[in-house]
Amino acid sequence: MTKDFVVDASIGVAWVHPAQATVESQRLLDAVYEGARVIAPALWPLETANALMVLTRRRKLREAERRVAVSALAGLSVEIDHEAAGLAFRELAGLASKHRLSVYDATYLELAARSELPLACGDGPLRHAAKRCRIKLA
Repeated sequence: MTKDFVVDASIGVAWVHPAQATVESQRLLDAVYEGARVIAPALWPLETANALMVLTRRRKLREAERRVAVSALAGLSVEIDHEAAGLAFRELAGLASKHRLSVYDATYLELAARSELPLACGDGPLRHAAKRCRIKLA
């Protein structure tokens, strides 16, 4: 069983959108249901909800499905970390630049490093940056 982890938006979307789901994302969701401590930066609900909205606009998700997905995510036990905003200009921008990431992705990377938890993400560049930083992947 996967222990505690930091989750990014790509995994959040995969948890509620069958076309994005993988064996890995299902394993992580099972871990959530089994009581794993899951942490996400405060940007996670915003980024995940936006990704679902984009899928709806692209007609890959119906509006009713989007509402069910948002409700399902809101019902999960995900601990929200609020420290990233204070780190945006001092640390996150530099981390993003160093690893050629968006500041959003650097937020997940920083939280995984600070919390000393594995990172659950589906994004290739973020996964590579985590490996370079010796952050375990969930």
